[in-house]
Amino acid sequence: MAKSTRNYVCQSCGAASSKWSGKCESCGEWNCIAEEVVEASAPKGLGARKGGKGLPLSSLKGSDSKKLPRKVSGMQEFDRVTGGGLVPGSALLIGGDPGIGKSTLLLQVVCTLARGGARCLYISGEEAVDQVRLRADRLGLADAPVELASATSVRDIVATLEDSANPVDLAVIDSIQTMYVDTVESAPGTVTQVRSSAQEITRCAKKRGITVLFVGHVTKDGQIAGPRVLEHMVDTVLYFEGDRSHQFRILRAVKNRFGPTDEIGVFEMAGEGLIQVENPSALFLAQRQQNVPGSAVLAGLEGTRPVLVEVQALVAPSPPGTPRRAVIGWDSNRLAMVLAVLEARCGLPLSGRDIFLNIAGGIRIAEPAADLAVAAALVSAATGVPVPAHTVYFGEIGLGGEVRPVAQPDVRLKEASKLGFESAVTPRRKKDKDKKTAAALPVTEIGQLQDLVDLFTSQEDTGRPVRRAAGGL
Repeated sequence: MAKSTRNYVCQSCGAASSKWSGKCESCGEWNCIAEEVVEASAPKGLGARKGGKGLPLSSLKGSDSKKLPRKVSGMQEFDRVTGGGLVPGSALLIGGDPGIGKSTLLLQVVCTLARGGARCLYISGEEAVDQVRLRADRLGLADAPVELASATSVRDIVATLEDSANPVDLAVIDSIQTMYVDTVESAPGTVTQVRSSAQEITRCAKKRGITVLFVGHVTKDGQIAGPRVLEHMVDTVLYFEGDRSHQFRILRAVKNRFGPTDEIGVFEMAGEGLIQVENPSALFLAQRQQNVPGSAVLAGLEGTRPVLVEVQALVAPSPPGTPRRAVIGWDSNRLAMVLAVLEARCGLPLSGRDIFLNIAGGIRIAEPAADLAVAAALVSAATGVPVPAHTVYFGEIGLGGEVRPVAQPDVRLKEASKLGFESAVTPRRKKDKDKKTAAALPVTEIGQLQDLVDLFTSQEDTGRPVRRAAGGL
């Protein structure tokens, strides 16, 4: 009979080695390797002659009588991100910074579902039952028929979920890093415990048709702590993002087996909890100042939702040395590429100046369509010519200085027209059927980034009053 062995496992990435070291060779983290016991492996050569039984097979179509409807929470922003509601038997993992509002969001979701007749359990491994009650009382949810428990033993949790006399519809595990399996000889929160706990609870959930929502801690880099396999085990991975200096919170889906990815839900943190924001574009542009150089509006797209946000840029003289590049809400490598194209293809001397870029409102933009809006904000800040107040921008910039089309331009233009914008600067479109919205919203199509620069330099040549930025061209 094979004996158990001891391995040294990195608590950041899950890499295993046969000896201890101060630094993980896989992820480069220091002081993150802990000793863990690895159980003996299963015997080799398993097959039909070893006592296995055949699996019950079924057709791909299935029967209509066994179709299970989604559990709609009633929170439209949450249902949008999950793909239209919670699927029975699915496992969801939600991560975010400490204090961002993960427990508050899930408590509001389970209370809404419980009021609709579903049996919901809220199992907390970090708080006592009375602490959860205090939060529910503060949010005005104390009357919801949610059952509470404070436990960390996976054996006890699985026994509760498998109670056939009173079936459970939904369970919240807050958080998965506090759970432990008593057959694993390692502390809670380690890679082995997190993987084993999630595997046991997920197996029970899929067997009983229970929807499970895991709360996951994040590392200093913003990734969900624990082994990467944890994100592969669950069906949906959600990130709850936001800046504590802003009241907005963004719920973003990065994996969803039952719906589209890259969807976002926008919430506003208030005293009574998280409030849904039905029109985030108007909220992000509420504090925008007009006729200020360096401010441009991006007509972005997050999943299937169009979102208009303000892109702010500042070009300042740089002291001797290396110029600063500060970016908030966008990819710094993408900014470096746009700056290089503006200087190499358009002749704007920006390499020796400090560049500051900010996506206002605390939202983070990742799509390439933001390139043109960022370039417009940079050219405006460098020349001192304000961007037209009622104009939106979107388009991808290539290394050759070309402006490339992006997905769903009609949806972006329709949202801009709804919010009162009067014109748009977009990539050149080839098909005539893509120009149906041109009558409702005048569009200036450009094929090269130099065309965008010419729009600002032509305003200088007309003698129009220009507000010069410090260190402008």
